Amino acid sequence: MVSAKEQLDIIKRGAVEVIVEDDLRRKLERSVTSNKPLRIKAGFDPTAPDIHVGHTVLLNKMRQFQELGHQVIFLIGDFTGMIGDPTGKSETRKHLTREEVLENAKTYQQQIYKILDKEKTIISFNSEWMMKMSSIEMIQLAARHTVARMLERDDFKKRYEAQLPISVHEFLYPLIQGYDSVALKADVELGGTDQKFNLLVGRELQKEYGQEPQCIVMMPLLEGLDGVNKMSKSLGNYIGINEPAKEIFGKVMSVSDVLMIRYYELVSSITIAELDGIKADLKSGALHPMEAKKRLAVELVDRYCGEGEGTKARAEFEKVFSKKDMPDDIPVVEIAWDGGKMKLAKIIALAGAAKSNSDGRRLILQGAVEIDQQPVKDPDMELAAGETFVLRVGKKRFVKVVPKK
Repeated sequence: MVSAKEQLDIIKRGAVEVIVEDDLRRKLERSVTSNKPLRIKAGFDPTAPDIHVGHTVLLNKMRQFQELGHQVIFLIGDFTGMIGDPTGKSETRKHLTREEVLENAKTYQQQIYKILDKEKTIISFNSEWMMKMSSIEMIQLAARHTVARMLERDDFKKRYEAQLPISVHEFLYPLIQGYDSVALKADVELGGTDQKFNLLVGRELQKEYGQEPQCIVMMPLLEGLDGVNKMSKSLGNYIGINEPAKEIFGKVMSVSDVLMIRYYELVSSITIAELDGIKADLKSGALHPMEAKKRLAVELVDRYCGEGEGTKARAEFEKVFSKKDMPDDIPVVEIAWDGGKMKLAKIIALAGAAKSNSDGRRLILQGAVEIDQQPVKDPDMELAAGETFVLRVGKKRFVKVVPKK
């Protein structure tokens, strides 16, 4: 078995915060000594049918725990999914029906084994214990937390101060998520940074029920392809793990060089030593960012689409790429960004490749625009401030767009 110190180094990779690190170290040392695996819990509310690469940040960390010999519990919040997680919401969230939640849960179970080891994964549904909880027991659970503590939570606090409605059932969500840790006797819970309040409630409730409090490993929220917003299907900045190999490869190739490193840290399965080597080679110039990006794309395509599919997708990408003759002397145009994001149609006009914003939009609709040799189809596409890229308009017009300093 890997030593407790080595395990902790692996677990901390990419993590934003570990609560409490000394406690986790002791749990790991005890696990090594007793040869008894820790119980690792991560909960997912099936509020949408598809899993994207942003979700895999937690799934990859779960896989690491599995490889270290620990017991992973993939908790499907079919009960909490009907309530709706109020985290980050500025208004009361519409709840899903049980039928919708269960249908989404089926697709979750089909997709998670692209990352997790099926033989080492326990799937639990929190309806298993919540549906059996009596009204008296629910009141007793609610009595273990105060309204004042609930209003310490940032989203509740903002809504309360703005006199926006907060439904009583929303207060139940963090309590039930916390009680899940009690029911599962979790040693460690994984979650995103936006879940900190809920994760801490789990620690407190475990103390209330006479259990050793779980440790918390908080992972960052992965930015989507725009490099700004959290990866989200609704924003269209996502990479779905069920997408065709060609789509996944192309989307990975479209991310910025900076975001590529973040993806390596959070969703790649390469070792820490290998990642350090890639960073060093990029810094020294021994490795070109394009090549590093291709390696990442191959790895992710292989994982989600099957071994060998990444190499095929790379060959197809390079075949298409090599056909597009780019001049060596591409003119550089500096763009003064208007805010954090700007419409691509406006950028085309500012770069002198279109007569106006509407003309730029027309060119996009005609399929005449590419960014870094990737076709653009969305006429309302926005780009984040500070990006540098090669813009192609028509067959022969190339412009390298850089931010004005």
